[in-house]
Amino acid sequence: GHMEFVDVNIGSKLTVKYPAIYLVGDGASGEVRSVAYAGKGQHQDTGAKMVHAAPNTTSKIVSKSMSQDGGTTTCRGLVSVDEGATGAASVLSCEALLLDEQSASLNLPHLEILEDDAQISHETKVSKIANEQLFYLMSHGLSEEQSMGMIVNGFIEPVTKTLPMEYAVEWSRLIELQMEGSVG
Repeated sequence: GHMEFVDVNIGSKLTVKYPAIYLVGDGASGEVRSVAYAGKGQHQDTGAKMVHAAPNTTSKIVSKSMSQDGGTTTCRGLVSVDEGATGAASVLSCEALLLDEQSASLNLPHLEILEDDAQISHETKVSKIANEQLFYLMSHGLSEEQSMGMIVNGFIEPVTKTLPMEYAVEWSRLIELQMEGSVG
């Protein structure tokens, strides 16, 4: 069977989210997609655990996070391939976008692989909003807020496009509200 978990997180001072999926049937697959936003005084600690306990299992963890006003995000990803779980394949991707110089991001990937033929790809990336990007959009008539919003929505689009429409719209609105108080 296939198990999917989607998480969108904006909010409290410290939030820890760490769903675990155990792949115990031959050919089982699992996927976790998450988006987190950390503003002033917030720490979003997100991630997922995928345990491959049967042959020919596949998993995917995609985490996108943004930090602003000194907020911090942590992305944890644990991929475990048990003995006997031959033919396992997994993708672990943690991407963070820092919206200013005060914010921070930490990636903590962890791989426990007990089978030689496992195919594990692992990517972590931290990027900052470039002044050139903002300048380009603002020179085409957008405000700083609109420009930031556009860059952020482009960054999280790979996750939000998998959400049902009403969630995706709600998510965009939440991001705009969070950023309104921060830009300028």
